[in-house]
Amino acid sequence: MAADDRLRAGSGERPDVRNPDVPPAQPTAVTYRPLVPAMRVLLYVAAVLVLLAGFQLFVFTGRTATYFAWTIAPPLAAAFLGAAYWASVAIEALSARQALWANARIAVPTVLVFTVLTLAATLNHLDKFHLGSAFAAGTRAVTWTWIAVYVLVPVLMLIILVVQARTPGSDPPRLALLPGWLCVLLGVQAVGLFGLGVALFAVPDQASPVWPWKLTTLVAQATGAWLISLGVAAAHAVLERDARRLRPAAVGYVLLVVLQCIALARYPHEFPWGSASGIVYLIVLGTMLLAGVGGLVTGLPRRSPGQT
Repeated sequence: MAADDRLRAGSGERPDVRNPDVPPAQPTAVTYRPLVPAMRVLLYVAAVLVLLAGFQLFVFTGRTATYFAWTIAPPLAAAFLGAAYWASVAIEALSARQALWANARIAVPTVLVFTVLTLAATLNHLDKFHLGSAFAAGTRAVTWTWIAVYVLVPVLMLIILVVQARTPGSDPPRLALLPGWLCVLLGVQAVGLFGLGVALFAVPDQASPVWPWKLTTLVAQATGAWLISLGVAAAHAVLERDARRLRPAAVGYVLLVVLQCIALARYPHEFPWGSASGIVYLIVLGTMLLAGVGGLVTGLPRRSPGQT
């Protein structure tokens, strides 16, 4: 076979046997869909916002009456929410750093679902928020900022999603496929987290007794919003099936488990260690750590035989 015929065969084009003097057609360049600048900026802004919220809840855990939008008790409940906010910093910031949309998009459905649900819980319990004249001006400012964030972020994200979807390009090939056991584990987590989250959000007073510590109605719905969004992230990871694409979520998973363990170490007297709900909670944390580490290890480059 002539050289130019071989080139055409490799590009999927039939060789022109009738006119061998015609130069071979160049293969069409593949364009991968980039992460649009507006989505990158929004993810960075969201990362800063959840960093601040996590600071209010994880550092000033016992002072939410002054430094947060509503009062949260017991302190372990505030620490749990603060840990979730800080873990999401990794998901959003690492996603914002990606050049390609395929490697960043795992953060977007999670953030969108969480912000919409949290806005719904906020509007449903406005009487619990620090809005009246009885609260200090700084506390009221924090509360109004909270409301503004959860109104604006989902609206902006939906608008930018339309722009992102219209951006030309395709996804890169999957080069670090998830092992079957990890897909199964993530699938089980998706069902369990989503199901419990829906129960806590939809019927908080009836579902909250299954949680290891006491939850008020508002805190139960806030916890449910986090569980639902984590379930969405786990399901999204199964759909992507590529460790490179779920790396931001994998880092967030590991960070979430570490921070939750720190919260338990800070308030061990508030956690029912020997109860069924407490044991299940610890098992779930263990499976989340396994999934996060498994996703990170799967995405690492492997050494060639004999490489040192």
